Amino acid sequence: MTGPSPTQGPTRARAVDHSSPDFPPTGRTPRFLVVLDADSTLIQDEVIELLAEEAGARAEVTEITERAMRGELDFEQSLRERVRTLAGLSVDVFARVRERIRVTDGVPELIAGVHAAGGRVGVVSGGFHETLDPLARTLGLDHWRANRLEVVDGALTGDLTGEVVDAGAKAASLIGWAQDAHIPLPRTVAIGDGANDLMMMAVAGLAIAFNAKPRVRAEADVVVDRRNLGDVLPLLGLRG
Repeated sequence: MTGPSPTQGPTRARAVDHSSPDFPPTGRTPRFLVVLDADSTLIQDEVIELLAEEAGARAEVTEITERAMRGELDFEQSLRERVRTLAGLSVDVFARVRERIRVTDGVPELIAGVHAAGGRVGVVSGGFHETLDPLARTLGLDHWRANRLEVVDGALTGDLTGEVVDAGAKAASLIGWAQDAHIPLPRTVAIGDGANDLMMMAVAGLAIAFNAKPRVRAEADVVVDRRNLGDVLPLLGLRG
């Protein structure tokens, strides 16, 4: 692995013993689950900010996003406040924004490495299905979940539809995907950058802070500073 080495975060009271036989998985075909956040993790961008730019509200939305990711605001409340700025945008905006999304360096290598080792990769996002769905299919993700924007007569209403994907929903997604695949939680990995990732990081076998805010760095098991998700592979006992 090139670049700065990941740093060890402080030990959490609930952290599993990563030197145990269960982690990292051993054998020819280990089975485990890696779950990533989307915005500023799987991708370099915050999709809500790209959408807000189309509505002329990027500065306002960026400030709210930063406060939410630092844990200063309730996530659902802040999300709804940001989504309100999108009211009136045509659904054509999704195609324009998808063209601007930049996948984080190392994502294809991480997914290929996990799949080659018999693992699964999921993404759970406080962002939106409208932009995540085509990207997830292109990247070959096994699971993904996100919020959905309400559309009426071809335009965004400024509201959401369905259950909001917040911190609790992220944790529940990791647990549910692991259970469905009969993967024990000690063989799960959560990778995130913001405060709304902390609950899923707390239930995972290994919590990795990637491009993360100070609070997330403090609570993670491992901190990856270089913005290349390929650096995660050696942490899983895989070739990087």
